[in-house]
Amino acid sequence: MAFAAGGPMLEDEPGPSPACLALPTLPEPAPMIPDGITLAQPHLNFYDFGPTPFFALPNEQRVSYCLYVPKSFATADAEARRRWRLIVAMHGTGRTAAAYRDHFAAFADAHDCIVLAPLFPVGLIEPGEMSNYKRIKFHDMRFDRLVLDMVDLVGKRYDIDVSRVALFGFSGGGHFTHRFLYLHADRLFAVSIGAPGGVTLLDEDRDWWVGIRNLREVFGTDPDVDAMRRVAVQMVVGDADLDTWEITLKPGMPGWMPDANIAGATRVDKIRSLKASFEAKGIPVRLDLLPGVRHEGLKVVGAVQDFLAGAVAATRA
Repeated sequence: MAFAAGGPMLEDEPGPSPACLALPTLPEPAPMIPDGITLAQPHLNFYDFGPTPFFALPNEQRVSYCLYVPKSFATADAEARRRWRLIVAMHGTGRTAAAYRDHFAAFADAHDCIVLAPLFPVGLIEPGEMSNYKRIKFHDMRFDRLVLDMVDLVGKRYDIDVSRVALFGFSGGGHFTHRFLYLHADRLFAVSIGAPGGVTLLDEDRDWWVGIRNLREVFGTDPDVDAMRRVAVQMVVGDADLDTWEITLKPGMPGWMPDANIAGATRVDKIRSLKASFEAKGIPVRLDLLPGVRHEGLKVVGAVQDFLAGAVAATRA
């Protein structure tokens, strides 16, 4: 037996019409505001501050992002918001986006920054595929553009200047960060490249992804080396990050191409090769080789934050 609003309904009685099942139009909920705080931007609410939930990107809901927004930002007026900066922390293969976000929280509090941590799940388009974002383009997805969409959305929602941001990534995130720099140097004031297992050298004699000879053919643009020289660049890796089992490519493996291993065997070798290719183009690089550190992303965060503190301060000078 079924039940209607007024009591039992016989099985052969008609149920409610589809129109009755339509959800009513509800008014916009009142913003959730912590007691005793008057928000400088009334459209924001309680969940827009501190460590936020993950939000789906409106134009591509297969990907998402979370934020850390210092509580001090809640009362920042338009003039105060001019000094705020955005730090983008890109996860590695393990997709520990929230962990990186959380480890940058104290830095954000101290330096008037918002932290954006994208999340690009495993298995986009190809089930089980783990490296989708690392080389920027995967099938019809452009992960550089998705990050820029997130950046611009945060800039608009929080009313901060995101014309140039800082970008950090470790391991798989290190893959992404240096390749993003090649395509969008004009959108960065700093980039920290952490221990990538594969690098794209600024080498005009080899094709993407080993080099940049055909970058325009692949992405429709050439690297703006002059703009890259204006970006503060850090490369960071532990001196004990010497395992090669995951990063040595062989014919038949995904991503293999001739000269795939030309930058060296270990992540230390690869980052030194990347540094040399930058410096050959007149791009200064700060290299942090951390004693005793293996492939442990959270253990490099202190060196990254030391670098970013100077880079953020320089934008306000």
